[in-house]
Amino acid sequence: MRVLGAAVLIMESMVMGFALLLAGKDHSSAVLISGGVIAILFIVAGGLLKSKMGWVLGSILQIGAISYGVFVTPMYFLGTLFGGLWICAIVVGRKGEAARAAFRSGAGSQ
Repeated sequence: MRVLGAAVLIMESMVMGFALLLAGKDHSSAVLISGGVIAILFIVAGGLLKSKMGWVLGSILQIGAISYGVFVTPMYFLGTLFGGLWICAIVVGRKGEAARAAFRSGAGSQ
């Protein structure tokens, strides 16, 4: 679960970096700083996925990525796309952990 979540967050950090390049020409420094903070927080959240705080921070940052679409319009689409990937990482990761736990308990009883 952590690997999938971290992959989504790190890739989303890169997308935010590219969005900053698009916003650099037309927007103020406050917009660039806020986008940079969001990009850095994606990396931090990827590192914190061992605890529940990382998952909560990652979920909150999904809203931040979508709302950055106010300044860089393609971020509405990309933020929604990565939000869906984030949800898939959580769902698929939980199923994988349940399957791994079932395998370990079955292998240990034999």
